Amino acid sequence: MFYAFKGFIPVVHPSSFVHPQAAVTGNVIIGKDVYIGPGAALRGDWGGIVIEDGCNVQENCTVHMFPGVTVVLKEGAHIGHGAIIHGATVGRNVLVGMNSVLMDEVVIEDESIIGALSFVPAKTIIPKRSLVVGNPAKIIKEVSDEMIAWKTKGTALYQSLPQDCFQDWYACQPLSEIPDNRPTQESLYQTWESIKASK
Repeated sequence: MFYAFKGFIPVVHPSSFVHPQAAVTGNVIIGKDVYIGPGAALRGDWGGIVIEDGCNVQENCTVHMFPGVTVVLKEGAHIGHGAIIHGATVGRNVLVGMNSVLMDEVVIEDESIIGALSFVPAKTIIPKRSLVVGNPAKIIKEVSDEMIAWKTKGTALYQSLPQDCFQDWYACQPLSEIPDNRPTQESLYQTWESIKASK
C-alpha cells in the first residue's frame, strides 16, 4: 500500500514491483528494477528514502530515520529478510544480511557484506569491500572477488523478480488437492548450486 504524507507521494519507477502488503509512506523514491517484499515498511515521514536502481528490500524489512535525514540505498543494494535500516547510507552492490540492524549515520561503502544478525552502531563507517559480522559488528576481512561475484549473482535474481511478478504473480484461492498438471520446481528454477557453478 502507498500512503501520502504532508504533501509527499511515493514515486516508483514502473519497472519496479512493490508488494501490496508492503507499506510505503511519504517521501520515498524507488528507481528501476527494484523489488520490495511483503511486510516491508518504508516510512518517509520524518525524512526521505531513496532506493536506487536494482535494489531489493525483502520481507519484513524496516527503513526509517530521525527527522531531516535521507536514507539512501545505492544501486544494487540487497537488504535481506527482516533487516532494519535506520538513517543509514548503504553503498553500491552491498549485501545486508537477514535481521541485521544499521543505525543512524552509518555508512556502508560499496561492495561490502554485512553478515546476518549483525548490529552496526550509529556513526560507524564501513570501508569498501569489508566483510562485517557480530554485535557490535566488526570487520573480519576483505570481501574477495569470488564473494562479490556470488553476491552480484544473487542480486541479479532479485533484479529479474519484478518482471516475473508482473507476468506471473496474482492473488488466488488455494487448491484443495494437488493437480496432475502442477509444474515441477526443476522446470521453473535453477538450483543455487547451478547458479554458483555458472559464475
